[in-house]
Amino acid sequence: MPPHDFPRPLALALGGGGALGAAHVGVLRVLAQRGIVPDLVVGTSIGSLLGAAYAGGMPLPVLQRLVLSSTWSDFGSFSLAPGIGVLDTAALKSTIEQIAGPDLLIEDLPMRFAAVATDLRARKVVIMDRGPVADAVAASSSVPGLFRPTRVGEREYVDGGVLQNLPLESAFQLGARYVIGVRLAAEWDAFPRLRTSTRVHEFEIRRDVTVITPRLGERSQWIARDLPRIIELGGEAAERALPASA
Repeated sequence: MPPHDFPRPLALALGGGGALGAAHVGVLRVLAQRGIVPDLVVGTSIGSLLGAAYAGGMPLPVLQRLVLSSTWSDFGSFSLAPGIGVLDTAALKSTIEQIAGPDLLIEDLPMRFAAVATDLRARKVVIMDRGPVADAVAASSSVPGLFRPTRVGEREYVDGGVLQNLPLESAFQLGARYVIGVRLAAEWDAFPRLRTSTRVHEFEIRRDVTVITPRLGERSQWIARDLPRIIELGGEAAERALPASA
């Protein structure tokens, strides 16, 4: 179908996958080339970080440079205090604020955006579509065992990938009529010790969903290696899956 034939609202769902998130940049580049502009961006973990930058209007060349130059120190700082996880999200929040601006609210972004996190106590998916961008992205990206849970208000949150690594369902809950999803890792591969939801399979076979799955081979989400090629693999997958520009 031509790009203008996508039912509206059109959502872009960016999945979690650590360093493999570089593939999202390649997908975004092809979307721009094809003239496909979503009405809503929903992200989990690294997908929430890059999704917030995209929804905030960051030019793709700038976003690509940031991805290629990023290190672990941009995302986490070691914490000596006792608790779950060895890193806190202070560095991550600082990185988000550098990308999106300090004290920026989700509702003030030029494009509608939501981050998906997991409520640690209630063990349920939470869609964060209001409030500070930095809090929402940090909550969505707090990988259990690696990062301390992120406290927002009275609640503590961990990575959205625990329950919904590819946020197709959340995109539809927010009113999307068609969703383009970018899947970086299988649901059960995201957190090997925590069996995550497999409802994504029910969505993959629907006619109102296109899932882009880059061929990432044996590349690890935990090792930032060969990022330029990962970006290209994301672009190649998008070119296979998406309609050419009219």
